[in-house]
Amino acid sequence: MFGKKKFSNNSIEYLIVGLGNPDRKYENTRHNAGYMALDYIADELSVRVNRIKFKSFVGEGKIGDHRVLLMKPTTYMNLSGQAVTEAMNFYKIPAENVVVLLDDINLDVGKMRIRLKGSDGGQNGMKNIIYLSGSDKFPRIKIGIGHKPNPDYDLAAWVLSKFSKDELKALENVHKNCLEAVGLILDGKPDRAMNLFN
Repeated sequence: MFGKKKFSNNSIEYLIVGLGNPDRKYENTRHNAGYMALDYIADELSVRVNRIKFKSFVGEGKIGDHRVLLMKPTTYMNLSGQAVTEAMNFYKIPAENVVVLLDDINLDVGKMRIRLKGSDGGQNGMKNIIYLSGSDKFPRIKIGIGHKPNPDYDLAAWVLSKFSKDELKALENVHKNCLEAVGLILDGKPDRAMNLFN
């Protein structure tokens, strides 16, 4: 009654979700590429993603005319769907209005790829989101983290390794492009986003 209510069921139109692992030891690791992109977007929007809700760090903001909830699930990567589906159910948001930022080992660092739906591509966070929501119609921005150095290299060790300084520099441009791509997707122009950045 008194003061502004931060959350109401009809206030948020879109979820922007960066996937990663919450512990400090995972900062700047390849598997946290989604977290890193979301942090950039939050900084550009002057949104503090520091409140705990939906098993995530969250913050509200606007991208263009659209009210968004920025989310960093704290469930660890493999259970990301718990956080995402909880927020989807609360706001009654369909999969098409949930943009997921995630890492992709099949893309070089500095590259990104936008998909509007489809399989998880072997990414366990996306796999859990699709499984728990029952939908694969999530727009997603895949952020390249580079291929394993050799076929025998342990996959878990690779995705949990840290980006080099040069790679972090290459990611800066990707983060800018992620923000622009999210804006286009929210404005109903995903084809333009794909033409620009795929």
